[in-house]
Amino acid sequence: MKMLGIKNIGVLITGDVANPIRKATTIIVADGIIKKIGNEDLLTEYPCNKIIDANGITVAPGLLDSHVHPVLGDFTPRQNTVGFISSSLHGGVTTMISAGEPHTPGRPKDPSGTKALAILGKKSSQNVRPGGVKLHGGSLILEKGLVEKDFEELAKEGVNIVGEIGLGSVKDPEEASIMVKWAKKNGFKVMMHTGGTSIPGSSSISADDVIKTNPDVVSHINGGPTAIPLSEVDTLIDETKLTLEVVQCGNFKVMKHVVNKLVEKQDLERLIIGNDSPSGSGIIPLGVLRTISYIASETKATPEQAICFATGNSAKAFDLNVGIIEEGKAADFVLMDAPMGSVGTDSLKALEAGDLPGIASVIIDGEILVTKSRNTPPATNMPTIS
Repeated sequence: MKMLGIKNIGVLITGDVANPIRKATTIIVADGIIKKIGNEDLLTEYPCNKIIDANGITVAPGLLDSHVHPVLGDFTPRQNTVGFISSSLHGGVTTMISAGEPHTPGRPKDPSGTKALAILGKKSSQNVRPGGVKLHGGSLILEKGLVEKDFEELAKEGVNIVGEIGLGSVKDPEEASIMVKWAKKNGFKVMMHTGGTSIPGSSSISADDVIKTNPDVVSHINGGPTAIPLSEVDTLIDETKLTLEVVQCGNFKVMKHVVNKLVEKQDLERLIIGNDSPSGSGIIPLGVLRTISYIASETKATPEQAICFATGNSAKAFDLNVGIIEEGKAADFVLMDAPMGSVGTDSLKALEAGDLPGIASVIIDGEILVTKSRNTPPATNMPTIS
């Protein structure tokens, strides 16, 4: 059995927004799964092949990007970029959720073609992890002509997410709601574009359209990039229990409004964070981290809650065994500290001040993939490995 120990943890972020900080200093990992959490005495009970001394810095779950538009592997023609997923790994992202692959050159828009694209994207992301990141690719784009049997066939092939509704030819809420019922019946999670159009061929979608369609996730409630009016935002917050996604490539005024209102309503488990990149806004490897920093410094949410929006909340929304630091969960971690020169004394204080933390290490399934981020400022304190 391959065992990893992490000791001398300064702050342990759980990913659980109801209980975001846990008083523990040591984590034991066995074959990529969290085995035990407690104090340093665990190291005498569990002989580890490798031990990381966190040197008093923060350990958090690996970040989830709930909204990415990949094609295949680590290439995107949207900005003609290779390695964009690997760059996100250096921003602390260990899991990505495809909201659909609309940038695929010559994307097929007939039923058999959109099914084939979803299966290809799903199986490609299962067979290779771009940059080491757990990419959940192959989210189905709804096109006219799909029938219930199509969803049954796709589920058997492992496809289990409907990409944001509005990207394809299905735009009418009544037509979309029928397909959503078929999708949910077959175990799919359903995302839906919200706000103004983002690419040619997509459509503007209002709060009323979302309510009639009844997806699981309101994609970029703060706009992708154009947001719905605040009155419609309030309708989705007050009159539904849908998961609400805010994104980096969106409207920051609306993002602040959403977070503050959910804090006031004590309804924070509904909020998740995505990037919505690659897009016209470009490639933003630190997009999720930047969104956490903005929320931590400019809203009523605490830094530790902001991290949970991009970890445990997102994992729960998509039924994934990641995003939470507890026994039995995947051992995906980000080790980070205040960046050199920050007024913050640790990663949480740095986030509260509006700074990006320095990422010192990224671990996926117990394997150390990053020992120093090439994209964030350098961490004030660094872990050591023995």
